[in-house]
Amino acid sequence: MVDKLKKVWLDGEFVAWDDAKLPILTHSLHYGLAAFEGIRAYKRAGGETAVFRLRDHIQRLADTCKLIAIQPRFTGRELETACVELLRANGVDEAYLRPIVFVGDDAMGVYAPNNPIRAAIIAWKWGAYLGTGALEKGVRTKVSAWVRHHPSISLAKGKITGQYTNSILAKREAKMAGYDEAILLDHTGYVCEGSGENIFIVKDGVLQTPPTHASILGGITRETILTLAREAGLPVVETMITRDQLYLADEVFFTGTAVEVTPVREVDDRAIGTGQPGPVTRQLQEHYFAIVKGKDPRHPEWRTAV
Repeated sequence: MVDKLKKVWLDGEFVAWDDAKLPILTHSLHYGLAAFEGIRAYKRAGGETAVFRLRDHIQRLADTCKLIAIQPRFTGRELETACVELLRANGVDEAYLRPIVFVGDDAMGVYAPNNPIRAAIIAWKWGAYLGTGALEKGVRTKVSAWVRHHPSISLAKGKITGQYTNSILAKREAKMAGYDEAILLDHTGYVCEGSGENIFIVKDGVLQTPPTHASILGGITRETILTLAREAGLPVVETMITRDQLYLADEVFFTGTAVEVTPVREVDDRAIGTGQPGPVTRQLQEHYFAIVKGKDPRHPEWRTAV
């Protein structure tokens, strides 16, 4: 359950959380056409707060809007400023931010070109996405019977609300079967990603992840980890991965803004490596948290002060 904060940013105004209401005929509610993002703000070692890779997230929000042919009323810079001001208005030093650009109410039916394009940003406190102990011990996963979207069916590089039905079905399937998370394959059987995370494997010291031309979201945390791995001198390959490579990997981990860097200890009842988070996963997890929480001063361009 989300603990409510004081304010929500809605169409350029700060309103009380419980007053941020939408008409029941809001078009995006019925047809799933909306663009959204997930962003984290961290309290750093010096006591200050910084939003991690804010500009990159807002650019991806704009890219998603372009993909689905909706025009936001607000510029990227205005949305960046609103994210920072929302954190200040709520008096929080760490939070998850959810900007969303959506189609408002007016005409109904699939084609409603003149409906207003609206925007909101919500902030709340969110701990470990996959539950207590996930970051430390890793999670159990199941390869889903649901298949990731074919590129001729959807726009995998966009964070589009309606497309997440695919993720929800996979996640529910995994949870009902007793697992923590799902892993989705594409229509040809190659590994794509989790229900809301990118995926990496380590085999014989080489870090591997599906390439961006696969049916995956171009994750910002994914790109962060690739950068940190290369800076650490780790060999990195972006390549298609099969299910059997996944089973035989020495290490597997998820990345994402919500999930951060979470080890996978089991896939389809098969232990990954020793069944414990491996050394490369631990190294990259430590590097990531040192960057976002302020122990590592590198990449100041990734931080926006609050």
